[in-house]
Amino acid sequence: MTGLATSSIDRLGRLLDKLTAGDGFALLDEAGVAAFADAPGACALLFVEDPASVPESWDVGVVLPEVLKDLGHPCRTGVVTPETGRTIRGRYGFSRWPAAVFLRDGGYLGAIEGMKDWSVFVSEVRAILSGPVRRPPGIGVAVHSDRESPSCH
Repeated sequence: MTGLATSSIDRLGRLLDKLTAGDGFALLDEAGVAAFADAPGACALLFVEDPASVPESWDVGVVLPEVLKDLGHPCRTGVVTPETGRTIRGRYGFSRWPAAVFLRDGGYLGAIEGMKDWSVFVSEVRAILSGPVRRPPGIGVAVHSDRESPSCH
């Protein structure tokens, strides 16, 4: 393994350690995400990438726990490993890393992509957590049929 690859793994490891040991986030693989998301109450899933390639992952990993503490809203928190995140991101319709996805009782509330200013982050999290469950957005994949017709039927 090269020094760069080792450094990259170390950065990701430090981020995951900070979130799990330091902030009490659950570390989730694909099966864990499903069980965590379906549990009663509100939850936040933080989808991170390697901070070496997506530095905002570290920023959001520092800010999100503080925003949630400041809001005082009861919310379970989990961090999704990059490998799992790449596999399941389509369920939640986000296109930019990192992403904080919010759910309630298994239903989608909303997502915040990338890093925001503190006041914007707080405002968006508050609005999402107080909003209704809704359908996750699509990821923008166009669907075409070989038998397209100009009419509806």
